[in-house]
Amino acid sequence: MIRRIIASVIILVLAFFAYDFFLKPPSFTNGAKAPDFTRELISGEDFSLSDLKGNYVLLDFWGSWCAPCIKEIPAMVRLYDDYHDKNYKNATNFHIVSIALEKSDASTRRIIETRNLKWKYHIIDVSKIVMMSSLAQLYDVKELPTKFLINPNGEIMGTNLSFEEMSRLLDDRLEP
Repeated sequence: MIRRIIASVIILVLAFFAYDFFLKPPSFTNGAKAPDFTRELISGEDFSLSDLKGNYVLLDFWGSWCAPCIKEIPAMVRLYDDYHDKNYKNATNFHIVSIALEKSDASTRRIIETRNLKWKYHIIDVSKIVMMSSLAQLYDVKELPTKFLINPNGEIMGTNLSFEEMSRLLDDRLEP
């Protein structure tokens, strides 16, 4: 009887951790403040997310090993081309910050170059267990790709929005 109780408790604890780590979506709600961080870009420059305050920012967590991430690259490039350097009612610009969660950085740099990811904000967060990297943990990222659209005040406007939803939100904020 005691063994069954102990086994049941262990199963419940493991189920809770499995849900918390693998299935639970990011815990940020719309309007929540996006956590600031400072990292080095692949160009060698220091970067803080707060440097982009006053702009719309798409924070994109991806991986060179992630097939869905690679598949959506053309849509990311189109989004950047369509909304970067536009005139916004309440913002200076639109930027993409790509955070590659990787075990090493070699293939990531190649993809950035060959797939023409022309925005300047690229971070490679290397970790033996990629989903345990510090930035993935900071943003509660459980799957790739994961995206956060951030407004000029540094607040999250949406998580994992479709490209159509992001386009609508940005279109609504363009100068006439």
